Order: sequence, then C-alpha cells, then structure tokens
Amino acid sequence: MTKRWIIMAALLSAGALWFEPSPSLAAASDVGTIIEKFVAERFPEAATHYWIINETQWDGDEMIVDVHTIVTERREPEPTLNRFLLLIVAGELKGSQNIPLEPGTECRPEQPV
Repeated sequence: MTKRWIIMAALLSAGALWFEPSPSLAAASDVGTIIEKFVAERFPEAATHYWIINETQWDGDEMIVDVHTIVTERREPEPTLNRFLLLIVAGELKGSQNIPLEPGTECRPEQPV
C-alpha cells in the first residue's frame, strides 16, 4: 500500500512540474517579455536590472511604452537610471528612443531595432 502512495506522489509531482507555467513559454508579443528582451540586449554586461513602465499609449496595433530602466553594471557600484520610449507594433519592438533625464536636454535620434 505504501508503494502505491509513493508512486502516486511521484506522478502527481511530475504532473505539477509538467503543467507549471514557465517564463520561457511567455508569448513573444507580451509587453513584459518585449521590454525584458530589450533591456537585456541593450545592457548585456549588466549584473542586475529592472524596469518600470511609466505610461503606455495605444493606437490600434501600435503601442508606445514609456519605461525607466535601472541597471547596475558589473564593475559599477551605483545603478544607472535610463528612460526609453519603445514603439511596439503588432507585438514586435520596432524602435526605441533614449529620453534624457535632465531637463532641457535634446533627445537622441531613434534607434532602429
């Protein structure tokens, strides 16, 4: 009887792992996945990073996302704050623009993705 319970517990555990959602299975068009991929590609040497969505604007299948990134480089003790506008069209990142944090500073040209 004990052997049956052990087998049942093992099967249930394996089944729970099989159906557990995984971040790698997230839809490629998910806004969080798009931002995470952008930040990881933009700062490949980062030791840690996180991001905050400030605002989003929708127009049909186009979305503009205003996002802050906080990145700590491997050899830097202090994190760096950046602000970006991301253009997402039909679930794909089509462009990004770095927005200066200092008032009165000019924006850099849009960077193709």
